[in-house]
Amino acid sequence: MSVKREKLIETALELFAKNGFHATGIDTILAHAGVAKKTLYSHFRTKDELILAALRQHDGEFRNFFMKNVEALADTPEERLLAVFDVAEAWFSQNNFYGCMFINAVGEYSEEGTAIREVCKEFKRLMHSYMKSLAEQAGIKEADELASELALLLEGSIVTAQVSEQRDKAAKTAKRVAKTLIDEANS
Repeated sequence: MSVKREKLIETALELFAKNGFHATGIDTILAHAGVAKKTLYSHFRTKDELILAALRQHDGEFRNFFMKNVEALADTPEERLLAVFDVAEAWFSQNNFYGCMFINAVGEYSEEGTAIREVCKEFKRLMHSYMKSLAEQAGIKEADELASELALLLEGSIVTAQVSEQRDKAAKTAKRVAKTLIDEANS
């Protein structure tokens, strides 16, 4: 990947997270990246192509960050299911937390079947799959059901942290509910 392409994606990610996809114009991205319009269009034919590249890069970076931190915080699969919410809490407390890039993208690109929406859905499927894998490793019989419940809790805590005055409580509350669900699934 060229340095200029990387810079465009990195800059676009930062601006999309902070300001939104529609509110961030190409000229703003170019000014922040210090790249000419010709360079942008030599890498991406449209703004949507840049958005897709940014989302795909964020997907890999974020899931790697998230899973690595979950694994570092807990030793057993059951503890890792709860550590998901500890990692979320740390993420929510970052100064550059603007919510989930994928939830935000789907909010702005709501038309079914678009490439942007499909990338977002794939990210959510992969996060669900990760939690299902942890539930299976923990010996949970209904691992898919528990993963769906925990994914819903995680999504709810992300949105709550993004839009409410209780950013610091969102993940803690979700973790308490997750503990109850995990205990129930184990019984």
